Amino acid sequence: MNGNEIGENQVDEEVIDVDEKDESQAIVIYDISSYGADYDVEGLVKRLDRGDIFIPSFQRDYVWNQVEASRLVESLLLGLPVPGVFLAKDNDSNKLSVIDGQQRLKSLLFFYKGFFNPKEDDTRKKVFRLKNVQPQFEGKTYEDLEEEDRINLDDSIIHSTIIKQETPNDDNTSIYHVFERLNTGGRKLTPQEIRSAIYIGKLNDLIIELNEYPSWRELFGKKNNRLKDQEMILRFFAFYHLVENYTKPLKEFLNKFNGKYRNPKEEEIERLSNIFKKTTDVILEHFGKNAFRPDRVFNASAFEVLMVGIAKRIDSQIDFSKVASNIRELYDKQEYIDAITRATSDDKVVKQRHLMFDQFINDNV
Repeated sequence: MNGNEIGENQVDEEVIDVDEKDESQAIVIYDISSYGADYDVEGLVKRLDRGDIFIPSFQRDYVWNQVEASRLVESLLLGLPVPGVFLAKDNDSNKLSVIDGQQRLKSLLFFYKGFFNPKEDDTRKKVFRLKNVQPQFEGKTYEDLEEEDRINLDDSIIHSTIIKQETPNDDNTSIYHVFERLNTGGRKLTPQEIRSAIYIGKLNDLIIELNEYPSWRELFGKKNNRLKDQEMILRFFAFYHLVENYTKPLKEFLNKFNGKYRNPKEEEIERLSNIFKKTTDVILEHFGKNAFRPDRVFNASAFEVLMVGIAKRIDSQIDFSKVASNIRELYDKQEYIDAITRATSDDKVVKQRHLMFDQFINDNV
């Protein structure tokens, strides 16, 4: 069977990936420093506006309505306490990223700036007037507040807990776990959504850019609104660099890579971009658009092996069309099927599937 014929009519959008039962928690003891900071509201808003406190590029959508946002402002105007926020100090810039409290902080920023939840492409912006609050505040903007009320709001205190990982000092995975545990309400965030929120840097920017690459979009399918396609790109980079050093759990392996290599040098960015594009081009050309679907659905482990295996040989003289035409020999082996479908994050299983692919390549060149 020709490689381009593998599941040519199979377009299921599901992704088979690590079974959660395989993903035991990493045994790590963290040393985290934390301290409280009582910021006044005016100071918080100014820091947000300058970017000294920033809300990560991944956004759980702002979901509060104008009444909910108005009630927060009203509570502060009345001198009532409001929940605090959690911030993480960035080791490189000393800026503070918002781990918990985005809805509250954005609501305050909107009120001070005068418009409720404005969007970049809005031709008309909705003026933020307090709604369903006590009569003396009803319908007022920040500028409309009585001077005494405005000063009281400016001087109101919101307690902030600021955290920074001290050890281990070669990654900041504790921030991931804090974020994961604090964001348990509503829709549970996926691991990649959390990574996109806390590992802000050039690597994530590159992943977002490469996620638009035509060959990759053809191979993966339509964009995944839970960032699974972006996680696959991160997984490729991590295994391409560190497959020999892999240890479970997979989630933590990806966290550490994303954190440690989040700001590569420009030449490394270019190298990573080129290797991803060349690899996806070759796979699409020779293996077909369903190359990562050995059995109807996108298989993350099959993707990982094929991408890394081809990338390591991308500049060789291998006849990839011959490899593609014989790929079913590998997919028909029960041992390989088990290695991409069972306990797929186990150290031995990961090593086994990559060794099997390497042997398959050696047998077909």
